[in-house]
Amino acid sequence: MTDGALSYTRTVDRALTHRAAVSECFLTDARRTGERTFRVAAQPPRAHLYYSDHLRDGPAASSYDPLLVVEIFRQACILASHAYLSAPEDSSFVFDRGALEIVDADALRMGAAPAAVTVEGEFTDLRERAGRPCGALVEVRALFDGRAAATMRLAYRWTPRRAMRQLRARARAGLALTPRRAHPLGNRQAPANVGRELTANVVLGRVTVSGSEVVAQVVVDRTHPALFDHDVDHIPGAVIFETFRQTALTAARELWDLDAAPHRLALTGCDVAFLRFGEFELPTDCRARVAGDTGGRPVIDLVLEQEGDVLGTARVTLAVGGRAPRERPDPAVVSGVVAAGTHRRLVPAA
Repeated sequence: MTDGALSYTRTVDRALTHRAAVSECFLTDARRTGERTFRVAAQPPRAHLYYSDHLRDGPAASSYDPLLVVEIFRQACILASHAYLSAPEDSSFVFDRGALEIVDADALRMGAAPAAVTVEGEFTDLRERAGRPCGALVEVRALFDGRAAATMRLAYRWTPRRAMRQLRARARAGLALTPRRAHPLGNRQAPANVGRELTANVVLGRVTVSGSEVVAQVVVDRTHPALFDHDVDHIPGAVIFETFRQTALTAARELWDLDAAPHRLALTGCDVAFLRFGEFELPTDCRARVAGDTGGRPVIDLVLEQEGDVLGTARVTLAVGGRAPRERPDPAVVSGVVAAGTHRRLVPAA
């Protein structure tokens, strides 16, 4: 980690980003710029099994994936916490909230060379335990080749791995985990339905539409080399983010009546709250409703559940690449759904 200009010549120690594979570590350098500020360099891959898998005739195929930006932000926060807040090496990190906004989609367009990404971060609030930091609220901004592309606010905490194992064991002891009731891996949506080319990157199984709600079964494939880069005892955040995106795309297709295929839609905003750990032994469902629109862009509210227990909530905003929606939902109908109490809203970002 240099004291001068950021370097893009090699990746940082992958342990600082909690990645097992060197190929999944995207950070190349970092330095502290103030008491609570830092800068991180990253080089996003232009060809990746997961992040680059989008239908070729859609706008996403020529751009860096917004969820790749989320992963760069996640890695930057973990590295900065280790390097500048003295988070112990054996810490387990838990992310509680994340609010992403793509401020310039054109800045994510791929060029003839890999993009030089700079993340500018600030710890706006710190949590302490026994006088030492144990959590933070961070605001980060990503610049691609000097052009501002995205911002995100993240709230997270860390605890010794031994303590985390004990907490997880106590939490799991109160659950009925046998017999195992997870969804089968073979019951996946056709990749084109969620804007993908590879079946391996589909995280949705059977989808049902009931009135103003879409319910999708979640497929958790623990053999996926990117979504499961290392061994974990719960459904990781990367799978949850992708679940929210694919369910939002499905809801837009089924409920919004778009004159555009799913691969013509791009995620431009995602505000997620993680409430509890997801267990591999339990079936997982994602529920979605249309919340309204922002400048003609569909806004989808989502709830992730395991047998009635809420794991997380999200509000996803999608941009339509190409043609506009044929007809927007009647605002009175949307308002009526909310007023009737059948629409679950996301708690505003902290």
